[in-house]
Amino acid sequence: MLRTQPLFTIELTLDPIQDLGATPLGRRRLVPVSSGHFEGERLRGTVLPNVGGDWLLERADGSFQSDVRLGLRTDDGALLSMTYRGVRHASAQVLARIARGETVGPGEYYLRTAPFFETAAPRYKWLNHIVSVGTGQRYPNGVIYDVFEVL
Repeated sequence: MLRTQPLFTIELTLDPIQDLGATPLGRRRLVPVSSGHFEGERLRGTVLPNVGGDWLLERADGSFQSDVRLGLRTDDGALLSMTYRGVRHASAQVLARIARGETVGPGEYYLRTAPFFETAAPRYKWLNHIVSVGTGQRYPNGVIYDVFEVL
């Protein structure tokens, strides 16, 4: 049986999407992350502005594959690297609503991630040794993920 415990909730504010168009791998979009914050029992802080982004790929099957890198700073000053890959898929109707900037409930689509962390900060070195998973919700100018440590 897989067990998890909450790690934190992270909210990201996104800048406008830069559309590269159809590449050999699919339709590639670059999504800059302009800011954000995260909060949990064991750590909280801010997303470093203009450090990260999502190399989002719309695949041939209509689903979206995220490839994200972020810089985080905890409230006590530690620097963390957070990377994750993820998948979002939904019906064509729901994807169209999201593309129009409508707020769509998280139960109407699938958005899951697998975050990993890297740090040299002694207080947070435990993050280097965990596997985590996240569930997300897309908003017109951002995204929110609930991230869980896999025990």
